[in-house]
Amino acid sequence: MPKKSKLSTPEWIREGYDSPEEYAKVRQKAEPLSTSSMSSQSKGVKTGKSSKSGKIFKVRSCPKCKSDEVAVVLTGEEGKGAGEWECKKCKWVGRDINVKELSEDEMMEYLDSRGEEVA
Repeated sequence: MPKKSKLSTPEWIREGYDSPEEYAKVRQKAEPLSTSSMSSQSKGVKTGKSSKSGKIFKVRSCPKCKSDEVAVVLTGEEGKGAGEWECKKCKWVGRDINVKELSEDEMMEYLDSRGEEVA
């Protein structure tokens, strides 16, 4: 019996886009770039939207209680943009999530302030 493949998260969600259409639009704009310049960019960063250089980290937070304990809740069929966010603290559910882009140093400070252990 052949082994079944695992389900995987769509590329547009892993890269932090809100819909497949937005992802496709950005990918079409990025096509003229050479492959060597694409390899030097960090994965998951939208081009042209950030003024920070180097690796960029995205921290998502609830628009209601400002908690960063949010998770994607997939509903409906894959590829239809039917994903929503849910706050684990206040139970808010919606699509309009707050996103803050942090540089590597800012991310380290953020993790230190939360008491996270960094290897």
